Amino acid sequence: MQDALDCKLTREAELSARRSQYDDLTAQLRTNDERRQQLERELDPLRQRITEFQLKEQAARLGFEQYAQLLAEAQADLAAVAESVQAGGVRLGGLQGDIDRLQRDIHALGAVNLAALDELSTATERKQFLDAQSADLNEAMATLEDAIRKIDMETRELLSSTFEAVNGHFGRMFPELFGGGNARLMMTGDEILDAGVQVMAQPPGKKNQTIHLLSGGEKALTAIALVFAIFQLNPAPFCLLDEVDAPLDDANTERYAKLVASMSKETQFLFISHNKIAMEMAEQLIGVTMQEQGVSRIVAVDMQAALRFAEAS
Repeated sequence: MQDALDCKLTREAELSARRSQYDDLTAQLRTNDERRQQLERELDPLRQRITEFQLKEQAARLGFEQYAQLLAEAQADLAAVAESVQAGGVRLGGLQGDIDRLQRDIHALGAVNLAALDELSTATERKQFLDAQSADLNEAMATLEDAIRKIDMETRELLSSTFEAVNGHFGRMFPELFGGGNARLMMTGDEILDAGVQVMAQPPGKKNQTIHLLSGGEKALTAIALVFAIFQLNPAPFCLLDEVDAPLDDANTERYAKLVASMSKETQFLFISHNKIAMEMAEQLIGVTMQEQGVSRIVAVDMQAALRFAEAS
């Protein structure tokens, strides 16, 4: 009894460790998926801000070019004017008409914007600031996109390896349960992160295109094969089956019992059943009887001990 209790405690500790490992992997996968979705949500306002800064940068550049052109058109080259006067022998009095005409033209142009240089300097500084902001946002967006790609890549690798492992176990266990046939899992889309999973199962002698054409027992046996295939990823020390064999006929029950017996080398199975064939594969039977009215009792039978008793008698 002490050895059995120690063994039970050891297996419960192993089960707890395996469950903790499974929960950690599941939590990590969920966290990565939530992080990916969060990063995608954070990209939208960044893209909008980039568009706004690009529009502001374009407006600042147009203002800069406009002020530069106005200054170039209004600026007088005094050295060139002096050389022209000396070369042409032009008198100062003769230029009065031209001066009056130019003054009228200048007056017609309106007041000179004396703050143009200051505005140009302000626009240049604004443009430099917006350029720096745009560069920072582009760098942040590139960093977020790299993080999203890394998370997607790791998630795809984990899902792909898990899918291939389950598919391999499923394809191996299905013929064992049905005595032939083939079964596989198929992705319903090209993108593994968004695709669903379709179960394709063809028992021996059938060419069905969908599992909906299978009988109730065949569907149940297919589900058993899939559950056991997933169970192979991280087998627990024990497994509880509740009336799994209820919809199965005798032939399918025998194959189901053989599979459970072969898997019981590594895992202890506890199953609830009313099927005689399933009971025959058990090493120990535990039942409930009511020898007295209203009084239920638990009865345990060791099959090996019962067999020896039957042979001795």
